[in-house]
Amino acid sequence: MDIQDTTKVPTGLSLYSMAAHRAAREVIYSYSTSFGLATRLLGKNFQGHVENIYALVRVADEIVDGSAAEAQALQSQVNPGQLLDEFESETYRAMEIGYSTNLVIHAFAQTARTVGIKKDIVQPFFYSMRQDLTETEHDQESFEKYVYGSAEVVGLMCLQVFLTDREYSPAEREKLVLGARALGSAFQKVNFLRDLSADFKRLGRSYFPGVDVNNFNEDIKKRLVDDINADLMVSAQSLPLLPKSARRAVAAAQLLFTKLNDRIEKTSAEELINQRISVGSTQKTVLLIRALLGARV
Repeated sequence: MDIQDTTKVPTGLSLYSMAAHRAAREVIYSYSTSFGLATRLLGKNFQGHVENIYALVRVADEIVDGSAAEAQALQSQVNPGQLLDEFESETYRAMEIGYSTNLVIHAFAQTARTVGIKKDIVQPFFYSMRQDLTETEHDQESFEKYVYGSAEVVGLMCLQVFLTDREYSPAEREKLVLGARALGSAFQKVNFLRDLSADFKRLGRSYFPGVDVNNFNEDIKKRLVDDINADLMVSAQSLPLLPKSARRAVAAAQLLFTKLNDRIEKTSAEELINQRISVGSTQKTVLLIRALLGARV
């Protein structure tokens, strides 16, 4: 049964899988209004799978950077590193056998098995998540490896959903892969840049090599903004190759990240390390409408 299928009465495993997807969908709408809105632009054959991917990614991030740390403060027996190990192992097991007692993992495994997401693309993600438990600074090599695992492979997972049962030439597929990786990279770098101060002050962490709040200036900001714009340009070049029902959502994400990067560019370096740049709900709606209209051309 398709995860969006409402024409049949689910029982047994199909009912369980449907409940798992509903749990995954609740994760995305609880944690990210931006992604929640963007996924609604996806075709029904894509939407559920992307929601399942996001839920796994979100829960893993909570283990290393969110609720698990708060739980550890309340109960010292909570060990984020151990929890991540268990979460990762259960993910691989579910991908192999098609079942998990963890609803989010079960939902992801159903998607992975359906669209062909393999362990070799999931492992880099968990590697990067594990870095957040131990590393506070990066050199260029470790930064690129971290961004690949934490964001680019998520784009590749979504791309695997979009390309299922579709024929592309090797050159087209390569362009799509580069675009998916570039959009993931841009997303992660925008978040790093707008959270520069919070990451440093709250977590003692600086993602960009050699950059922290003490040496941040206009020249550094411009270099980072230009790098993000370059990623967005690569991503935009692959957009016409995507299925139309995926193109709308990806276009919305590109527009949102572009708007955020534009706002960062127009914000002084001093202001940027003292406030978090965001896009308001009204502006997000406008961007979504633009993406919807643009994808119809």
